[in-house]
Amino acid sequence: MNARLSPASWAAAALDALIEGGVPAVAVEPLAVRLGATKGSFYWHFSNRDALLAAALELWESRYNASIEAADRIPDPARRLAFLFADVMSGSTDEVNLLAAADHPLVGPVVRRVAARRTDYLIDLFRQLGYTLGEARRRGLLAHQVYIGYIEMARRLPELLPSGLASERHYVETVHAMLTGPVAVD
Repeated sequence: MNARLSPASWAAAALDALIEGGVPAVAVEPLAVRLGATKGSFYWHFSNRDALLAAALELWESRYNASIEAADRIPDPARRLAFLFADVMSGSTDEVNLLAAADHPLVGPVVRRVAARRTDYLIDLFRQLGYTLGEARRRGLLAHQVYIGYIEMARRLPELLPSGLASERHYVETVHAMLTGPVAVD
């Protein structure tokens, strides 16, 4: 047994498996092989697979909340929003398999909590930019939908997205400009 293996090591490996293959990929025996450990090591740290899955989801949630915490250190709301867009466009696509498992009893509540926090955060940013509450809600939801669509395409159809640093930067700037532009008149 790997003496340095910890619950955090198991959770990180489970999160990697979850990201790569969804909930079915979080299986004790393949994870033990991946970690060079025994099933006994797993049971030393976790009572069952669901406990491991919960630990992996907690790790995922903390990693994604870190981007909001990083954005919070930027005083200007417009720059904060631009930072989040750039972070999304340069980030990973690991949320795709988690979203696909949103009907799972352990995954669903975490995905919904993270999505609600992100959307609320975006709504607050648009309010800080001077939009009415109704307009901020529409733009916050749209920004979150753009994010979800982007990560889905980056995972499944990357050839359709801009490639190269200059093209990616221009794309991010265009999305930012569209989302922060003037309110459309009916």
